[in-house]
Formats: sequence, structure tokens, C-alpha cells
Amino acid sequence: MSKKIAVLVGSLRKDSFNLKVAKVFKQIAPQSLSLDIIEIGDLPFYNEDIDTDTPPQSYVRFRQEIANCNGVIFVTPEYNRGLPAVIKNALDVGSRPYGKSVWSKKPAAVISVSQGAIGGFGANHQLRQSFVFLDMPTLQQPEAYIGNINNAFDENGNMNEKTKEFLSAIINSYAHWVEKLS
Repeated sequence: MSKKIAVLVGSLRKDSFNLKVAKVFKQIAPQSLSLDIIEIGDLPFYNEDIDTDTPPQSYVRFRQEIANCNGVIFVTPEYNRGLPAVIKNALDVGSRPYGKSVWSKKPAAVISVSQGAIGGFGANHQLRQSFVFLDMPTLQQPEAYIGNINNAFDENGNMNEKTKEFLSAIINSYAHWVEKLS
């Protein structure tokens, strides 16, 4: 039986390179993994005042979807040398209410994707810092910083083979690692 893996995309843009990378992951994932891109753009900014006995429906949906997964892959851009607010908000929503985090023990991987040369290094490492507190074991190798992503796709939106091979190495390493953790 395949492991259900949530994929969170840190860019909300309709034609996002990060979303394109997430979709390629879904296509090339080994059969031992079933990847599902989870919506995070509809989550109101975390606010304890609205997180009462009747939290927003999007909080409930999101927390349940993450709770039902065996692991999480984050595909994120970098904004101003840091992670996008939408990813940080998803982490906060999933970690609350206090003592009821849906993140604990979920194996995580981070793929940072950027049009810039350094491939989202800052966002990648900020996420890793949060994972320590959230008790999420994190795939250490191979690290995944994909720079100049705009050059990885042709005019028809197809990813070049070199980038696809790199993504295959990442998803296969993640699948093998998750299996060993089980």
C-alpha cells in the first residue's frame, strides 16, 4: 500500500513554477507514494481569536488532510530571502491549537524553487528550522535548491530531462527514506 504524501506549494500564482514542479513530482513519484497537492491559499492568517471551538472550515479541512497523510513535501519559492507567508501560515494553522499539532512525526522534504541563481536557499533553511520545533524529521540528502527554474521548461510547459532526473533522485530518495522510517 502506498504512503499518502501531502504536497504544499508556497506560491499561489496560477502559472507558478512551484506548482509545475509539484505536478512533475506527482507524475514521477514511485508507486510506493501517493502525492496529493493540498490547498493552502484559502487559509485565513492564523488568529487564535477565530480558532475557537468552531474554527474556519478551511482550518478544519487542512488539519484533517495533513493528519491523514504519512508525510509532507514542501515546494516553495523564496521571497526576500525568506519563506512565503502562505507556507508559514500553513505551518501555524497545522500546529494549533497548542498540543494538537498535525505535523509531529511527519517525514518532510523541502524543495525550493526560484528563478534566481541560489534556488531559494533562505526559504529552504527557514522551513528546516521550523521542522525542528514541529517535530518533523527532515530528508537531509539530497538537498533540493532549484535555481533558474524558468530555464527548466520549454515553450509547451514540458520540463527538461536534466531537471526531471534531479527531481526523480529527490522523490526516490524521499520514498526510500520514508519506507525506512516506517
